Amino acid sequence: MDEVRALVFDVFGTVVDWRSGVAREMTRLLGDRVDAERFADDWRGRYSPSMDEVRTGRRPYATLDVLHRESVDEVLAEHGADDVPAAVRDELVLAWHRLDAWPDVVPGMRRLSPRFVLAPLSNGGIALQVALARRSGLPWDAVLGAEVVGHYKPDAEVYDSAPRLLGLEPGQVLMVAAHVSDLAAARDRGLRTAYVHRPAEFGGRRTPPASDPDADFSVVSFGELADRLGAP
Repeated sequence: MDEVRALVFDVFGTVVDWRSGVAREMTRLLGDRVDAERFADDWRGRYSPSMDEVRTGRRPYATLDVLHRESVDEVLAEHGADDVPAAVRDELVLAWHRLDAWPDVVPGMRRLSPRFVLAPLSNGGIALQVALARRSGLPWDAVLGAEVVGHYKPDAEVYDSAPRLLGLEPGQVLMVAAHVSDLAAARDRGLRTAYVHRPAEFGGRRTPPASDPDADFSVVSFGELADRLGAP
């Protein structure tokens, strides 16, 4: 790992707890009109299909905020809340800007920051990433990801952009994610990889694997990742 100079991170599920945050905002804005956790799960279920429309070229690139605004209409209708005003729907989309980092994230990043360049490599747009960083104090050195290149992961262009924009070789960049498919796509582009086990990401409804045998590291926290990388 001596050659690694930068760490890039998946965000939803890896850095921030999307499910609890979205459910919290659903309760705040909609009260008991919906089952907040089921609403969060159903909305997240439209995440990949909405991006597939862009990946396949059936529609031009649109930010995740735009895709979330479109898919929230579908979820509200399914939950019997299709009379929610447009202004509230717009506010619901901002739930994804108000997610909290997992407890281990900021302390671990503070240890990693003096030694490595840190940046998100997320499907979330730039404004969204800035909002999450300001909310939790994420010490990013840059904001990378889908909106920068007009592609969504797992398109190769997203992974290729990280070393290119940071002036590094692919093997000098370590991709950190809680999703084995994300890491597999990163390895295909020459990045090193670290898997973070987030057993609570889906509220216990799905159990992610305990490790990724193909990753350079499998850890249970950012603190352990810092340990493995020799951060003080």
